[in-house]
Amino acid sequence: MTQLLDDIVEIVGASGVLTGEDVAARPESWIRPNPCRAKAVVRPQSTEEVSAVMRLCHAANQVVVPAGGATGLVDGTVAGEDDILLSLERMNTVEDLDETGCTITVQAGVALQAVQDRAVESDLMFPVDFGARGSAQIGGAISTNAGGNSVIRFGMMREQVLGLEAVLADGTVVSSMNRLLKNNAGYDLKQLFIGTEGTLGIVTRAVLRLRPALRSQNTAFVAVDEYENVPVLLKHLGSSLGGTLSAFEVLWRDFYDTVVVNTDRHAPPVEGGHPWYVLIEARGGEQDEDEARFQRALEAALEQELIVDAAFASGAKQRDAMWAIRDDVDCIAEMLWPIMAFDISLPIAAAAEYTANVDRRLRERWPETYRNTTFGHLGDNNVHFILTVGSAEHDQQREVMDIVYEELRPYQGSISAEHGIGREKRPFLGISRNDAELALMKTLKQTLDPQALLNPGKVFL
Repeated sequence: MTQLLDDIVEIVGASGVLTGEDVAARPESWIRPNPCRAKAVVRPQSTEEVSAVMRLCHAANQVVVPAGGATGLVDGTVAGEDDILLSLERMNTVEDLDETGCTITVQAGVALQAVQDRAVESDLMFPVDFGARGSAQIGGAISTNAGGNSVIRFGMMREQVLGLEAVLADGTVVSSMNRLLKNNAGYDLKQLFIGTEGTLGIVTRAVLRLRPALRSQNTAFVAVDEYENVPVLLKHLGSSLGGTLSAFEVLWRDFYDTVVVNTDRHAPPVEGGHPWYVLIEARGGEQDEDEARFQRALEAALEQELIVDAAFASGAKQRDAMWAIRDDVDCIAEMLWPIMAFDISLPIAAAAEYTANVDRRLRERWPETYRNTTFGHLGDNNVHFILTVGSAEHDQQREVMDIVYEELRPYQGSISAEHGIGREKRPFLGISRNDAELALMKTLKQTLDPQALLNPGKVFL
């Protein structure tokens, strides 16, 4: 390893290789703040440097774990003590923004928020958004096919990627930096690297699709007393708002109580005590017209008794306050630590039944220590749990996962909506994928990385 690191220093420079205490000072991830155990952290500054490093590692049969902003929740970038962690953090340049073509070309280490801010400067927008926007990197968002708050309107990360550049395990550079919305010239090779968690190649650059800046933003926080009204409300808003509905975030009572009712962190937009709350946002092209349409839709929902209480954000301050409730995961972590986080998807109509089943089983198993918060982007089938059973012991965590994931089987749900599989969900992948699918995945892995040097042990063995 010593000679290999010396050779890598020749490529990336002395500041591009961290060892010892500099490695241990880094957490494994946001949810797992244990010290990083990698033998070294290598920090290249270009695709060419990544390629050269991978050629050396391939020749030395050296495992490499690609890493972005370390905001993942499934141990997708956890490195062993003999592994090299390859961080894209110094590849953080916005290379180009094409206002006419509505594209932005970036290196993989650029933070999501930096892309959003740069788009705004050109009166455009990048629609993928989630709470870790300031830390999460584009390469990581691509490799996990990240979702977030606007999937219902704009789709997941996959829909925003027009082209990308990736480095294979042997150092080969695959450059498919397409800028066109339509391109059916053969296989769409970028799909090999979107959502595959760095197991088939390391994303180093990308061409992302931007959208015209939206001129209106209308937000409301509502309460619902009957779950069967939630999907009806979603359908009502979808048809009433003329395609402008961009967020439909559902919070269970346990979430609202934890973040709002039982703390003084947020002023309650509506009274507590309701079983469900929905944060609704519509974004369009003309504020006055869109606001009037938005208010009419809410008034109709009240008249139809789909909702029982509603608060309309009168400006940016109130809107930000509503979103701050939804995004206050830090509060949950502080109050429930040690926590476990889950990210599943299933048919919207089944969400209340499924979550009630999970809650009942966990409460029966840990009656004294179990606490839960449930929320999610339910408009796109996604439900999150952040919970605790009072212990971080592996055996108890595995027992919790068995319950959460096995309960998905009757609903044909997915064990991962937007965070990937990583190492944590690997034992449960068969719940959501059949044998033929798993066999094809393994064939792709064997073809592109026969020595299993890229992020081994993630997704599957």
